Order: sequence, then C-alpha cells, then structure tokens
Amino acid sequence: MPIFKHKLRTHVVAASLSLMTAAGITSTPAVAEEKDQFQIAWSIYVGWMPWGYGEAEGIVDKWADKYDIEIDVVQINDYIESINLYTAGSYDGVTVTNMDALTIPAAGGVDSTALIMGDFSNGNDGVVLKGSDSLEDIKGLPVHLVELSVSHYLLARALESVNMSERDVEVVNTSDADIVAAFSSSDVEAVVTWNPQLGELKKRDDASVVFDSSQIPGEIMDLLVVNTETLADNPKLGKALTGAWYEIMEAMQGDDEAAVEARTVMAETAGTDLAGYEAQLASTSMFYEPAKAVAFLESDTPKETMDNVRLFAFDHGLLGERADSPDFVGIEFADGSVLGSESNVKFRFNADYMRMARDGEL
Repeated sequence: MPIFKHKLRTHVVAASLSLMTAAGITSTPAVAEEKDQFQIAWSIYVGWMPWGYGEAEGIVDKWADKYDIEIDVVQINDYIESINLYTAGSYDGVTVTNMDALTIPAAGGVDSTALIMGDFSNGNDGVVLKGSDSLEDIKGLPVHLVELSVSHYLLARALESVNMSERDVEVVNTSDADIVAAFSSSDVEAVVTWNPQLGELKKRDDASVVFDSSQIPGEIMDLLVVNTETLADNPKLGKALTGAWYEIMEAMQGDDEAAVEARTVMAETAGTDLAGYEAQLASTSMFYEPAKAVAFLESDTPKETMDNVRLFAFDHGLLGERADSPDFVGIEFADGSVLGSESNVKFRFNADYMRMARDGEL
C-alpha cells in the first residue's frame, strides 16, 4: 500500500516557538480587521483531504464568491509547520487536532476558534503489543511512540483504563516513519501509532491492538480552527468556509459515481488508492451533517475531553513556562461555559456557523 502520510500530530512546542523566535517570527495573531482576502492552511490527513478537493474543484471559490471575498486554501506538507505559520499570523486558519490547538496557538497566546468540527478518530490510533492481546502486559515495557503527540495521550488514557500510569512503562521517542521498522526488531514489544502505520502492523500475525481511539470516542478531534478576532471582524469568512465544507461533505457521501470520484481524487492526493482511503474513513467518525456536529459540540463530551487533554498538557509542560496550573488557558464551549481561566480564554468551540448550515441559513 502506498504510504499515506497521516498528519504528524506532534507537540514540539518549545522547540517550534524557539525556532520561530530565532527566525524573527513572533507568535502574534493575524491582524484582526475587516478584509476580503484570507488564507487557510491544511495538511494531509484522511479527514482533511476534503479541503484539498474543495479547493481544486472550485467549491471553496464558489462560496467565497457568494460572500464577495477570496479564500486561498493552501496545502502545507509539514503539519507542525502549518500550525506554527498560523500561530505566527501567516494564515487565518488551520486544520488541527483539539490537543494541538490548545498546546500551540492557544498556549502561545493566539485566541483561536474551532469553526468546524470535522471528525474524531474512531480507531485510527492504537496501542499495539507483540505476542499478547492483553493491555495489562504492557507493564514494565519500553513503549515506542512519537513523544508528546496524540499517541502519547492515547497511551496515558489506555494506562488509566487498567489502573496504571506512565510510571509503569518506559516511553521511547520514535519517529512515526520508524515505528513499523522498530516493531519488527526483536527487542520492541510495544508501540503506539496511527494509520497507515497502524494498518501495516495489524497485518502481522504476532501483533495485537490492545487499545485504540474507538475506546475514547470523541477525544481526538480534527478541526478547522480560525483566528478568533479575524472571525469576529469577518463573519463572511465563517459562513463561506462552513458552507463550502458541507457542500464537500455532501459531494463525497454515498456510492453514486460522483461521490466515488470525489473520494478517488482525495485518495490520489493523499498518496493512496480508493480502497486505502476508504479504509481510513472507516476508522474516522466524520460529521457529514452539520446537525450531528452541533449535537456533538452541545454534548458533555468536549468538556470532558478537554479536561483530560489540558491535564495531560500541563503534566507534560505543554502549556508553556508561565502555566502554573491546568487552568492557565481558558477553554470556552458551545454553550458559553468556560473551563479554566475566564480572563485568559484562548481556545473556543463555536457551533454558531454549523447551526446556520443546519438551519439552511448560509
């Protein structure tokens, strides 16, 4: 199977921000003002391929024209770089996970709004053991994973489920590109990874997935995040992006020729084939309809999830040197409630534009 480069959901925050500072780039938000030209950054991942399709097929342009603005949707090959560019103000929005949105732009002081709840991982990420199908057997083992990534978070949640903690294992930082090869060596018995590497490991007779993201549904979210001040000053941007997204969602659903062709184009852009892409979709809970996305954001899941995420982030130093508690960064939810500091709200879940899509008001 051709390599499908999953987004590298890595949190090398301090290093990233240091490099930005050294390069003369400050972590300041895009200048908030009424304007008519916008740039959105996206990177390769099963749930974000629709943005590339929408750009190529003119769907984004169609909705931008409706609101008399211009939107340039730009593919960035490096996921972390795309977030850094957004954080530095080079882009008005970026495709990002909930954890990365909190620990990079929000922790860096850039007020960011989750405009579109696109999907959540529902088996795309997993803990794999060699020669055992019991998670409890991970105790005492070196566990190879991308440190401070969503894989690291998944490991922490897996260990909690069997009354263990990271003290019961040894985390070994390993590149996502090296995970499959590492597992092939005789001295590696445990890894945590995501698709497509997870799919490759599943093919092995001696490998068992003992915990995966379907066991923490809704916790690894894939979002389109935009600068909060930019959105406030330019609601047309929110309407155009949301309208375009749900037109793309409608286009790629089903088994008719047009939908299959849309998914085929996304697969090719991702470097795989239709079967490979659909296998990725099968372990991704896509919110194809706005009503379902709104219902998810109005549920208790985002609050419970973000409480877990912020605790993990604080414990691992991902909220920055100034953070003296998990409350350092305030997180606002769709109902207006805030988790953490109400005076330092920097990450927001906004369902307003998805409600407009649900109600046919775009």
